[in-house]
Amino acid sequence: MSTIEQLNEEYLPLTPEERVRRVNSDFSKVLLTSSFGTTSAVLLNLFRSVNNNQDVYFLDTTYHFAETLEYKNLLTRQLGLNVHTIKPEEWKNSFTNTDQTWSKDPDLCCSINKVEPLDKIKSGFQVWVSGLMQSQNNYRKQMKIFEEKGGILKFYPIIDMSDEEAKKYIVEHSLPEHPLLKHGFNSVGCIHCTVKGRGREGRWVNRSKTECGLHM
Repeated sequence: MSTIEQLNEEYLPLTPEERVRRVNSDFSKVLLTSSFGTTSAVLLNLFRSVNNNQDVYFLDTTYHFAETLEYKNLLTRQLGLNVHTIKPEEWKNSFTNTDQTWSKDPDLCCSINKVEPLDKIKSGFQVWVSGLMQSQNNYRKQMKIFEEKGGILKFYPIIDMSDEEAKKYIVEHSLPEHPLLKHGFNSVGCIHCTVKGRGREGRWVNRSKTECGLHM
């Protein structure tokens, strides 16, 4: 098995599609998650073009915008995706709803509704794929194609793709855009913690928090 440094060196010159094709060759147990956010169509189409049998895991926090769920259904139909929905423990999710934990302790809310459900399944995989991009915020700007996080190898095949390149890819491949984009939402998460804004400016406004915890 190559080291993370070797993997980054080998994958860096490759195009995103070549990286996806290569990871399917290098690893047999690949976990692909999608939030069905504003740039999700890029990664989903890349995988569909390489491996039609790739499962996609969607984390349903129960706090998604209705438009996000509609977009998930649209992309699932158009791309022929095999989507598996993961949910948090019902009693814990119910607590965060009654307690409105997102307003008091958003880190705890994310931990219950996002981190814990993914932790339960990721041990069955060798590598976890996410569509993070360096252009999205300062934390992600330093990320490489591969890194180890939380006991699993993380793979970001479009990490160095620019916003313009992502938009161009979506247009060139006739992919639908997230319906909230035209309303000024450039990054879409849960209803309570997302407002309009450029990049990820609309996430957790007026808080030091910039990540949900899945990628930290």
